[in-house]
Amino acid sequence: MPKIQANGINIHYEIHGTGDPVVLIGGLGADTFLWFRQTPELSKNFQVIAFDNRGAGESDKPEEPYSIRMFADDTAGMLKGLGIPRAHIIGASLGGLIAEEFALTYSEMTNRLVLASTGFGGPHMVKPSIFALVPMLLTMRRSGDPALDIRRSFELFTSPEWCAQHGDLLNQYVDWRVAHPQPPEAYKRQNAAVKIYDCENRVGQIKAPVLIIHGANDRVVPVKNAQLLKGKLPQAQLVIIPDAGHAAPIQCAEQFNETVTQFLKG
Repeated sequence: MPKIQANGINIHYEIHGTGDPVVLIGGLGADTFLWFRQTPELSKNFQVIAFDNRGAGESDKPEEPYSIRMFADDTAGMLKGLGIPRAHIIGASLGGLIAEEFALTYSEMTNRLVLASTGFGGPHMVKPSIFALVPMLLTMRRSGDPALDIRRSFELFTSPEWCAQHGDLLNQYVDWRVAHPQPPEAYKRQNAAVKIYDCENRVGQIKAPVLIIHGANDRVVPVKNAQLLKGKLPQAQLVIIPDAGHAAPIQCAEQFNETVTQFLKG
């Protein structure tokens, strides 16, 4: 697996296709497989660069505090090492926070920006309702069976009905995550970075064209966060996918891919 040294760590990355570069930044605990329904389609029109954030997948997992700025610096270092001066940036969930920080800190390297299933962090970011939070806490409890736990979490990220109807896709995701587990301490370090991040007062300074795309039924990052982002970025396009949950790129891949492709093509 190709790796590149950037910002003091080894980062695992994959490159697919040719054209304008598009960087895919994954969410909490995720690796490149998060984008298994995007990479084949987007690479028909773009050069797609997917990579594992520090603490996940095949990238290094240093035992030190992580920050969103650190993740953004990792991304910039990787692109510089690959000789890519400027790219479209797509981030989902945690990856959306990283994408925002990247666009703020490295505006000269940012072409167009896609923020999926995310918010701006901080105290005014809308948390799940109590009706969603209690089932969420119950769902995320470890049973000792990794496959069962991942299936439960994916029902939370999509819906039980969708999982029942798309067993092939669910099995692909579960099998990959069971075979490629994230160490618990690395997950905690990533999660700690999310909890302390707040760019509410800076996100409006983003200069790049922005697409905000969010599932209407997101129980992890409620859709109100997309509307709050739009309020800070009035020039942004806002697309709400009616039947999607937090894992909109997987659950509603066709609509997600088509919307993103049209936006990136300008």
